[in-house]
Amino acid sequence: MREALFVKKNTEKWQQYDRMQQANPDEVANQFIEITNDLAYAKTFYPKSNTTAYLNGLASKLHQSVYKNKKEKSNRFVHFWKSELPLLFLEHRKQVIYALLFFILSCAIGAISAKYDDTFVRLIMGDAYVNMTNENIAKGDPFGVYKQSNEFVMFIQIGLNNIYVALYTFVLGIIFSFGSIVSLFRNGIMLGSFQYFFFSKGLGIQSVLVIWIHGTLEISAIVLAGAAGLVLGNSFLFPKTYTRMESIIKGAKDGIKIVLGLVPIFIVAAFFESFITRHTEMPLFLSIAILAISAAFIIWYVFIYPVKIIKKLN
Repeated sequence: MREALFVKKNTEKWQQYDRMQQANPDEVANQFIEITNDLAYAKTFYPKSNTTAYLNGLASKLHQSVYKNKKEKSNRFVHFWKSELPLLFLEHRKQVIYALLFFILSCAIGAISAKYDDTFVRLIMGDAYVNMTNENIAKGDPFGVYKQSNEFVMFIQIGLNNIYVALYTFVLGIIFSFGSIVSLFRNGIMLGSFQYFFFSKGLGIQSVLVIWIHGTLEISAIVLAGAAGLVLGNSFLFPKTYTRMESIIKGAKDGIKIVLGLVPIFIVAAFFESFITRHTEMPLFLSIAILAISAAFIIWYVFIYPVKIIKKLN
């Protein structure tokens, strides 16, 4: 179907939905489903047209109306993590993927730099940390750093630091998204060089089985915080059918919701790092199980579960 015919056929319906005269939440929900179907069609056949941009804005407007007027059967906090946050991941899936690609690229740069420059790891991690780790390796306990502090104190310090890094990465997005990209790049460089350091010592697999017990959730949450920063920055750069101020307000709200939604993930990651990672002698199957469950949860919650919610609505 040509775009002109598609627009002519649906214009009256879209204008009616845009005015949102119906007060019945069920009717608004049905409108949201119809608009998302039209949007999917437009994205497929007219991906860069003004029609697609208009439908994207209308879908967002109806989405907000659905959850503003919907009578909640459960606690507001439960609804947030059960429906609202996953739908935000779906709505801003491009930013999530871009943040992940930026981070993976920076990790690769960090690892390659460490491979070809013996001083790079010391430059990134600091002489004190590298010297301490070398001493621990000589003692036969390469991951002894995780055993030096009291578990509870370590849990509080790590949890607060991770939340700070996430907020910092998100807020930097206001600098035209570039700030969040820089933060992701910096953290990726650190991770890449850090991981290569252990591989260069013949401890690569062991480091993965130990460090990624907590790192799977922690790193994933930092990447998602970077995506929230891109949502904020892009809302200023690309307002689409909104005014620039409306777009920034919406982007800020969505970004803040994503970052706040990451707090429980950071808390669990801090718990793992403080109370579990220190047990480097744990059985292999247990370490693999924690890694696999953590990775599966992130993939399911961010990419799979949101699609199931939409299918359920349809």
